[in-house]
Amino acid sequence: MPEEKKLTEAESLALITSMINKVKNSYIESGFGPLLWGTLITFCSLVSYAKIKFNFDLGFDVWLLTILAIVPQAYFGWRSRKQKKFISHNEIAMNYVWSTFAITIFMVSFYNYKVAPANSIALFMLIYGVPTFITGGIQKFKPMLLGGIICWLCSITSYYTSLANGLLLMALSATTAWLIPGIILRRRYLKLKHV
Repeated sequence: MPEEKKLTEAESLALITSMINKVKNSYIESGFGPLLWGTLITFCSLVSYAKIKFNFDLGFDVWLLTILAIVPQAYFGWRSRKQKKFISHNEIAMNYVWSTFAITIFMVSFYNYKVAPANSIALFMLIYGVPTFITGGIQKFKPMLLGGIICWLCSITSYYTSLANGLLLMALSATTAWLIPGIILRRRYLKLKHV
């Protein structure tokens, strides 16, 4: 039986550092999802605000873009899962949290389409805050914790404003909950990839 080579202290440290970096690379969030949805919801909210304020019609409902955005989200999610060698418990929890969010948003959108309540914007922002806050807590990522809280504050505030101003609050919610954290995550991800 061949004798095992003993590692020096420096080699042991290098091996441990290498293993930690591999784990980090498999756990790190690329920021793609938050960037996509933060940009899209902010854009749709601002266009809807402009439609009310300046009384124009696009000829289609700008919110239909959210359905189209599911395609790149699904593709990049599938590609990311294919590249991973293992999935952590946190990632499994996050998948359940965000899947529940997607189903809830779909169901509330359907309800909104059928019933057309007076102020459904508040409900959407309330729901936006839940997975954002949970994700921030589990990942110990303060920008998302803060984003979730801002969604809830905007939800409450929207009860006391016009529909147009509610749309500005929705843009603020999407920007703070997803767009800004997405930018931060993307920078971290790209920095880690180059280490």
